[in-house]
Amino acid sequence: MPVTRRPRTVLVMAPATFDQLFGPEELVRLRALAEVSEPVCVAAFDELPPATLAELEVLITGWGCSEIPERVLDAAPRLRLVLHAAGSARGLLPAAGYRRGIEVATAAEANAVPVAEYTLAAIIFAGKRALPLAQQGRRTPAGWGSSFAARTLSNRQRTIGIVGFSKIGRRVLGLLRALETGPVLVADPIADPDVVRSAGGELVPLPDVLTQAEICSLHAPLLPSTEGMIGAAELALLPDGATLINTARGGILDHHALLTECAAGRLDAILDVTDPEPLPAGHPLLDLPNVTITPHVAGSLGSETRRLSAFALDALAAHLESRPLPGALTAASIGVSA
Repeated sequence: MPVTRRPRTVLVMAPATFDQLFGPEELVRLRALAEVSEPVCVAAFDELPPATLAELEVLITGWGCSEIPERVLDAAPRLRLVLHAAGSARGLLPAAGYRRGIEVATAAEANAVPVAEYTLAAIIFAGKRALPLAQQGRRTPAGWGSSFAARTLSNRQRTIGIVGFSKIGRRVLGLLRALETGPVLVADPIADPDVVRSAGGELVPLPDVLTQAEICSLHAPLLPSTEGMIGAAELALLPDGATLINTARGGILDHHALLTECAAGRLDAILDVTDPEPLPAGHPLLDLPNVTITPHVAGSLGSETRRLSAFALDALAAHLESRPLPGALTAASIGVSA
């Protein structure tokens, strides 16, 4: 359906974010869908003149955008849609914005793609203990014979634990179908057992996941109720030799308790997020050969970020054509999301 009216649209995000997300093709499509001012993007709401705010109808945000101040909402009475070309939109729109009927949509589903891919790779490496063995091989080179003799290095019939049936957790379940794993156990207090089952998992209480999972991957949001949810007691439930993977938020994991388990050689860990992030130089987790820490690379980077701008433009087109808004959020749903 052709666009007959282009809404006045402003982009607010860090300049580096804008440069990554919007290349020439994306800008051509943006200008075909929306009426944009120059500069197309600003880094902060203070850079928007009152006349622009007065006409603003659609706001596209991304990494580096602060919470939308209520004074901006007051100055933008025509604002009806916020499209967040990133993952989490927690804290982006104040409650007053939802009460005014402003719609919000986020590209979390698009950002989930590379995180799930990273997680699958981490699970596969964990099954063979590839990363700790690579570190060990730097000091004591070993060959096929020692690996064959171990008999525990395998991705077949492994019990996998997924903590958090989030967008990413669901995608991980789908990707795991490429492997011949054992049961995939899922812990999530608000998930529907039938939906989890249809995705290929089995919904069980968190202690059951932890006591059985040989590889356990965290995908829970960071909320007041989940902060530090994986602590000493929870880690102690994991079987000897298990691997813990965290691509969610560092704050859901007690790093001191993890250090105790990994330093004892009982657990391995693959962490893409930490608390604090990054860990300070000299932190003991950084020196453990059975702990792999990557610098928050699981999410969208490089060309992957173009999925986020594609989402924003697709959602804008859906809005203009009165189709259902992809990635739509509500004040209630954002309270349980990452």
